[in-house]
Amino acid sequence: MHITNISEAKAQLSALIEKVISGQEVIIGKAGKPVAKLVRYERSQETRRPGALRGKIKIAEDFDELPDDIAEAFGMIDS
Repeated sequence: MHITNISEAKAQLSALIEKVISGQEVIIGKAGKPVAKLVRYERSQETRRPGALRGKIKIAEDFDELPDDIAEAFGMIDS
């Protein structure tokens, strides 16, 4: 495992990104010890399903009601 030090990584960031694009992992180290790994970004394949949390979340009946003192503090009502 080759460790690229931080100053070398700064100077060669474009080349390191090209390595990552080609599928290689790049390890960045400080004082010879690994501290970070550059890997290719991959989008999550998981798709959202509308209604997937239906019945799992409860919203209080008074959720939209704002206490008068807070509404007044924000100038939403006159005192």
